[in-house]
Amino acid sequence: MNLRIAAAGAVLILSIGASTGAAQADRAVDVRIAGANDTYLAIEVLKTISVQNEYTRGYKRELFKHWLDIDGDGCDAREQVLKRDAVGLPQVDPFKCFVVEADWLSVYDGVRTSDRTRVDIDHMVALKEAWDSGAWQWSEAQRTAFANDTSDARSLLAVSSSSNRSKSDKDPSNWMPSLRGYWCTYSANWIAVKARWGLSMDQSEWGRLNNLLTGQCAGTTMRGWNAVAGVVSATTTTVSTTAAPTTAAPTSAVPTTTRATTSSTTSMTSVATSPAASTTVAPSGASSVVSVRPGSYCAPEGATGAYGGRTYVCSKTDVTGKPYSGNRARWRQQT
Repeated sequence: MNLRIAAAGAVLILSIGASTGAAQADRAVDVRIAGANDTYLAIEVLKTISVQNEYTRGYKRELFKHWLDIDGDGCDAREQVLKRDAVGLPQVDPFKCFVVEADWLSVYDGVRTSDRTRVDIDHMVALKEAWDSGAWQWSEAQRTAFANDTSDARSLLAVSSSSNRSKSDKDPSNWMPSLRGYWCTYSANWIAVKARWGLSMDQSEWGRLNNLLTGQCAGTTMRGWNAVAGVVSATTTTVSTTAAPTTAAPTSAVPTTTRATTSSTTSMTSVATSPAASTTVAPSGASSVVSVRPGSYCAPEGATGAYGGRTYVCSKTDVTGKPYSGNRARWRQQT
């Protein structure tokens, strides 16, 4: 089976060869995300997201500068979301773009309030979760764009302060909204943000979402998305994985480029515009060797990986010691 997903210039192609003991004809599934107006099955988009161990070192909240006005509309991201998510017409100071008075309904827990001090702006994918899932490789500009992203309404939500603090930096494997009727929408929104920003999922996170989307949320759809403004395109990379589980989250550890269980084999090629760096290096303590693509950009410098049975190193110079252009590190064969 071939699964193709194109996201506003970015193309992910998954070729899945399934072996079930009987010959099966390949069938093509074409999922092309060209913009925000088309609709897709959330589980098909979930299948395009890689499962990797989280990188849990170095996070600091100040690495994601917010709340800023990055789209130049005169409103910082917080005020813009407070205005957008208000029930009815909010009263807004036209000079400072400050929401003076409004009513809000928190989709996480059903709490209604007209007190803006009881409303938090939730990053659907928390800043630390984003860091652990790939943002540790991003530039400052990319992190700033993510932290203030009002270009897609799923990225930031006005919710009750109590629900936002309960969620903290948890992923869906250990936190879901208290309103169970919102679980399917929440799952689809989480997947959309992760896919749009090229972020990975850990084993339990992917498994929980897969369970929901094959169970009580089966058939859940989601909108596509537009390209992320101001984000440098990633280079082409190839990552070898095994196929995703179809029902329950597996219990064994998943190597940094492995999606667990079944006998199917999957290869994924991503082309252009994903915010994440081209190759993810295994976090400290990962048990597997990272599969890399020679010549692609990488981080951190000094990391090692493998390709074709040979060891590669993430280096800013080639084998002769000549620096690569832009002083950026690339995978080259270790000498």
